[in-house]
Amino acid sequence: MRDISMDRVNTTRNEILGIIKNRTLTHEQKVAALAGKADSLMEVLELPEGLEERLNLDPADKIICDLNEGHAPMRPRYIIPDYAKFMKNGSEFLQLDPPTDIWEAVNSLLIFYKNVPSVTNFPVYVGNIDELLEPFVVDEAEAKKAIRLFLTHIDRTILDSFCHANIGPRATKAGRLILEVEAELENAVPNLTLKYDKDITPDDFVFLAIDTALKTAKPSFANHKMFSEELSEDYVIASCYNGLKLGGGSYTLCRVLLGNLAKKADNIDHFKKEVLPETLEIMAAYMDERIRFMVEESGFFESNFLAKEGFITKENFTAMFGMVGMAECVNTLLEKEGIQGRYGHSEVADNLGISIMEIMDEFNNNHVSPYCYGADGHFLLHAQVGLDVDVNSSPGCRIPIGEEPEELIEHLAHSAKFHKYFPSGVGDIFPIDTTVHKNMDYLLDIIKGAFDNKVRYMSVYEKDSDVIRVTGYLVKKSEMEKLKKGENVLQDTTVLGLGASRNSHILERKVR
Repeated sequence: MRDISMDRVNTTRNEILGIIKNRTLTHEQKVAALAGKADSLMEVLELPEGLEERLNLDPADKIICDLNEGHAPMRPRYIIPDYAKFMKNGSEFLQLDPPTDIWEAVNSLLIFYKNVPSVTNFPVYVGNIDELLEPFVVDEAEAKKAIRLFLTHIDRTILDSFCHANIGPRATKAGRLILEVEAELENAVPNLTLKYDKDITPDDFVFLAIDTALKTAKPSFANHKMFSEELSEDYVIASCYNGLKLGGGSYTLCRVLLGNLAKKADNIDHFKKEVLPETLEIMAAYMDERIRFMVEESGFFESNFLAKEGFITKENFTAMFGMVGMAECVNTLLEKEGIQGRYGHSEVADNLGISIMEIMDEFNNNHVSPYCYGADGHFLLHAQVGLDVDVNSSPGCRIPIGEEPEELIEHLAHSAKFHKYFPSGVGDIFPIDTTVHKNMDYLLDIIKGAFDNKVRYMSVYEKDSDVIRVTGYLVKKSEMEKLKKGENVLQDTTVLGLGASRNSHILERKVR
């Protein structure tokens, strides 16, 4: 372990004191922040040459970002337990037998969730909850009461909306009850996705999902055919909109800020041949080192009950190779060349974006990471949703807010050009005018057509809803108003949402 400077120690001490004195943080938020500061004093990784000059920069210049995972990774970033196995077998470590009724089922799951770590210290995946609860739906009135308490408990104790549940693709009684309750509660947690396949999911079930989504910004809609073909039917949607394998997860997620990187290039050719490939090599080497420490030195897989009892296995883990700022990257490079065009609005701009994605995809397919068994030794590309501190950096491959095409169909056609590159997650968000409630068929046709054309993932919400989708997570506008006034708020993602509203203009999306 390398020594660190006293200047850094003293800076961290002052930051710790600032956290302790902060009156807008809850106790739980202070504890999590203090743990992060302790971790920041560690130096146990062998960092690749060139990383620090790309990593330790102000947000406006940062090129590689480790998304606050810490300097000494002690557990995978995203963990995806096989909850169905738990419901069938119980857990020796948790001293729980398999549940026999709806009350035991929700109680057992809530106990399990408290013992699933992640980068947020909360579970980022809580199961395909309709399938988990369906066997226990005997009396629907009783089941609805249990589900209401179950979802309320999650919202009040899992304190960020990176917690994600799935339903579908098959209609179930439990799924209908979950959608009904979510529409009534209007909670931000858990995030929720409907795995949708027009050949499996009945229209009346999707109509209920659309109605719930308009009211409470969830569920989002995942292209079940597309994800199944790439990750098998044992995929899940976790955290923001991350496609991962059941019983595994992602060791790490780092991202390259393409918009900032483009500033370093002389021209398009320089960017493609030197600037981008060199940065991809450095980020991949950094991710490999993080994974190596986690697997070989942290002891997580040897000591944690999730691995010991077979709820997760290294064979189902990979890592996520993330990017943001494609729009800004393309626009900057075109400006350097004096070429007219704007990302999302011209063929020359979109073709440049596609050519950049082809370089990243080829690099990833050629790079072998020893412990990424869940993706045949490779990372999975990921269109990262952005951070609250990002400035002039649009999430993933999205068209910047304020520059959306006039027609929704044009916007979706643009999305389809890029979604195919990202099996571990990409998505677009569309605020919807309230008149859609009078014509649900319209929105269902949009979803069907989008998925037929290889759009991977999309989200809608009513423009006047209190719960809104920020990038890949949910917040309440009413909670952001509380935070503005200096009041405590329950979920720490509210802080991220408030920052995103200031820096990324998320409340100014074009209404469809």
